Amino acid sequence: MYTVVNLYSNISGEITKFLSSYYEKEIHLENDLKWENQYENSIEIADIIGAFIDNNDKYNINMWVSLDEGAFFNVTNDNADSIIRYLYERYPY
Repeated sequence: MYTVVNLYSNISGEITKFLSSYYEKEIHLENDLKWENQYENSIEIADIIGAFIDNNDKYNINMWVSLDEGAFFNVTNDNADSIIRYLYERYPY
């Protein structure tokens, strides 16, 4: 089972700009209004959640995360810290 992160935007190029900044390299997307990535190690998403929240005033994007198949939840300023804490409690190793 993989952890999934989805990014959505209504503005063309927003996700590309965010990911290029996050990965510190130029990113090219076929569909620049949606991006999905699967992570084998669920703890890895803590970094992208942190970057998303730290920069959400710069980019018009939404993040949805799935830790369990078929169940997605929206990452917001209000729940990001709790999600990251939960990740480290659920996957301590």
